[in-house]
Amino acid sequence: MFNALNKARSMPRARRPLKTWQAALLGLAVCTPSLAVAVQAWAEPAPMQVAAPFASSRLSVEVVGQGPDVILIPGYASSREVWRAEADRLKATHRVHLVQLAGFAGEAWTHGEGPVLQPAVDEIVRYITDQGLQAPAVIGHSMGGLTALLIAQQHPEAISKAMTVDSLPFFSALFGPQVTVETARPFADQAAAGMLAAGEDAFRVSQAQGAPGLSRDPETQRLMVEWSLAGDRRAMAIAISEVMTTDARPGLAGLRVPVWAPYASDANGGAPAAMADAMWTREYAGAPNVRLIRVDDSRHFIMADQPQRFAQIVDQFLAD
Repeated sequence: MFNALNKARSMPRARRPLKTWQAALLGLAVCTPSLAVAVQAWAEPAPMQVAAPFASSRLSVEVVGQGPDVILIPGYASSREVWRAEADRLKATHRVHLVQLAGFAGEAWTHGEGPVLQPAVDEIVRYITDQGLQAPAVIGHSMGGLTALLIAQQHPEAISKAMTVDSLPFFSALFGPQVTVETARPFADQAAAGMLAAGEDAFRVSQAQGAPGLSRDPETQRLMVEWSLAGDRRAMAIAISEVMTTDARPGLAGLRVPVWAPYASDANGGAPAAMADAMWTREYAGAPNVRLIRVDDSRHFIMADQPQRFAQIVDQFLAD
């Protein structure tokens, strides 16, 4: 998938081939022993209410820090570790919920040929409800960004705001403005089939070849390959097909929560500024609640390529 995404972003928009890719009252108690008991019971803090462990075969969640809730969703084939630096930074002021989707980066996949994307949306919303989170902010990268956008569209009451990091509402728009879900379907099927058919060595080579186009950071490139190889090919094949054929653009006009959409621009090995501006403006057109922010000198993994700039954007987003 990494190889496919890289090619989709960097090739000319027309005729692109698709490749696999958060005591003073106690003094009154001397009046009577019974009052002492009653007042002491009232004055002592109630036991902390701890949410029951969240059990899901679709995802797991690691929680760090204290404060307002922030949910971080990794992208396609990625580990929650892609968010580690940002989570470590935020945990001093926020309670950070690091999601790991099943089937990706070594997280067990037990659903056979079942869907990936919509169940992830449903389970994150169930997590918010079961754990008693109060209108958390949700930040997702790539496919995680699409997941965050779908949550904002389908369950606006559950969250306060969403951020989609380098994520279009319709992935296949990368292949041109004329592409629809139906015309993208054959290419999605081809991408899924190719992923399933590739041998281990060929798959490793394709992921390694695609990684530099998605991040300028060598360590992130290495991790991308490692995460892909640790993933479940069935889940990954289903997910890339679903991402390529999910069009969230019709729901943009009805958004009731603010959405921020930082996107990458890199004149040397990525999408030039003019091309990136045109694409994101076009694809998010008609959305009254979307704020587009271009991040220069970055490829797809903005949090790795421009960590300081990304941290500034996240802080502004959370404070807004």
